[in-house]
Amino acid sequence: MSLPFRYRKLGYAALTVTDLARSLHFYRDLLGLELVEQRDGIAFLRCSRDHHNLVLHQGPAPGLKRVGWELESQVDADKAFAHFEALGLAPRRVDKAEAQALRQGPGFRVRLPGAGLEFDFYGSTTVMARPWTPTVAKIARLGHVVIGSADFAATKTALLRDFGFAESDFVEDRFSFMRCFPNPFHHTFAVGASSGNHLHHVNFMVTDIDDVGRAWHRMTKAGVKIAFGIGRHPPSGSVFLYFFDPD
Repeated sequence: MSLPFRYRKLGYAALTVTDLARSLHFYRDLLGLELVEQRDGIAFLRCSRDHHNLVLHQGPAPGLKRVGWELESQVDADKAFAHFEALGLAPRRVDKAEAQALRQGPGFRVRLPGAGLEFDFYGSTTVMARPWTPTVAKIARLGHVVIGSADFAATKTALLRDFGFAESDFVEDRFSFMRCFPNPFHHTFAVGASSGNHLHHVNFMVTDIDDVGRAWHRMTKAGVKIAFGIGRHPPSGSVFLYFFDPD
């Protein structure tokens, strides 16, 4: 369906972690993100000019807390709220104090049907004065988030019909790779069929293929469990490495 609003980009992923100090060491020192701010059991990290691209929340059980989407303007955010309200998805405004803490403009949150996941929509975010400076890896951007859904059909239908995503690739009845219009990348979000709702992975794109090999050596030396790779995805030709974070 044609939507009354447009996406700018995938803004951030928020994770609940069981040991904030341990996860902070992993994402800052091993993965290469920059710690921007830490307070009240929350850490904000970035790999761009944005205030944050990853948010870590201290909590009792690990998991994907929510995914943030920056829209093209505040007008788009207001139109998106009205759109989801008309669909009966009960969007709720983010209160002013929390929006300020997130360094974002006025926004709202809505649940993604079938997946038990909350999306955060906003029209602007704080751009840091100091450019992003890579450390152990030349990270180009937060690439995509992939989830498993207990109701794959409902989640996929909602994303395509109600949330304005376009399907780039699919494995029939198993996986759907999607982009948020008019984002040009192959996919910024993907959903797979699963027996339960869960985080599959968060992707960080690097600019240099050597960074993939260096990451393998760095993670192996640190005792990080490698999940898959180094390898090459047949459809896209991209070189990958999957590894587990502390949780």
